[in-house]
Amino acid sequence: MPDVVTKAQLDHIALEAEIGGYEAAAFNAGLIKEFYEQCALLINCHSSNIAFTASATDSYTRALSSIPFVAGDIILTDTDDFVSNQIQFLSLQKRLGIQIFHLQNTESGEVDLNDLREKLKKYQPKLLAITHIPTNSGLVQPVDAIAEIYDDYRKSASHKIWYILDACQSAGQIKLDVQKLKCDFLSFTCRKFLRGPRGTGALYISDDTLNSGIEPMFIDMRGAEWVTKDTYHQQPDARRFEDWEFAYSTVIGTTEAIKYCRAIGEDEIEQQVKLLSGIMRRELANIDGVRVLDRGENQGGLITFHIPRLNATDIVNGLAKLKINVVPSYRAFGVIDFDQKGVEWAVRASPHYYNTQDEIAYFIEAIEKMAVGV
Repeated sequence: MPDVVTKAQLDHIALEAEIGGYEAAAFNAGLIKEFYEQCALLINCHSSNIAFTASATDSYTRALSSIPFVAGDIILTDTDDFVSNQIQFLSLQKRLGIQIFHLQNTESGEVDLNDLREKLKKYQPKLLAITHIPTNSGLVQPVDAIAEIYDDYRKSASHKIWYILDACQSAGQIKLDVQKLKCDFLSFTCRKFLRGPRGTGALYISDDTLNSGIEPMFIDMRGAEWVTKDTYHQQPDARRFEDWEFAYSTVIGTTEAIKYCRAIGEDEIEQQVKLLSGIMRRELANIDGVRVLDRGENQGGLITFHIPRLNATDIVNGLAKLKINVVPSYRAFGVIDFDQKGVEWAVRASPHYYNTQDEIAYFIEAIEKMAVGV
């Protein structure tokens, strides 16, 4: 996190310690309100379309729980959708009897757009679910083209359909415009490339979706008002997707993180991340004994690789001793993708815009030594 993010949180926690939690939230109401305004500027919508959540998965779950599934309804998704999303689909299948169909990929790895058109018409799904950048790959899905196909289908469809776009790995790395993305829901974390606090996420809900009256399965006193013994009125805006209890220090910290990101410029961030990840990916591919696993014509800042003679834990721990931070990914994180690639694990490295080319060279040198057993 940038220093301004850390300071904003600590200042609010200190205020809570001095005057109390409710009182501190009231005192900093303006800063809290600014989160919604900054988040709306980040993705091009109104502040009334934004809900604050505890994580990207929390955002996704709230959106998914609001869709009125019945037995036989279909979810159409890609083969690289985030593991927690896929598990939730399977849970719905077990509980409600919904069906799950996966889109085919092109030879280069992204969603086959012709297959998307055909399966929308064939299956008439209740939900289209796409992950913009999978956690287990550098792939960037062609979400602009997917948006056009979805929007054309929705306009002519005889049934109601929703579209959730998971932007967990892309928010803060790639400029997002929900008006162009045409999604009904956009879920993302406020950490990772946005550099906000852990335990923060956001959910965008479109005006059409809000106006339809849709609401999360478990709505509480922030999302609705109890008006008679047997009735409640939901909030008119995205607040109906929030809970009453907040860690307001993280809300204020997230506000600063988004302001920091926007001050640098999302286009500049994307260009720098692409530059650094491109160098890293190219240099890794040139090392004997290292297999770069990323696919896709368009690739982002997540680089995944495999060294057959080693295991993920040894690589992660060995790099940590050199103060290089990477994370392991295992088959259970992306069963379809990992089975297609024929590996049980991968290591993921994610250069950020603040990294330097010297640091990339330092990382490559470390991997070269590991690959030959030095």
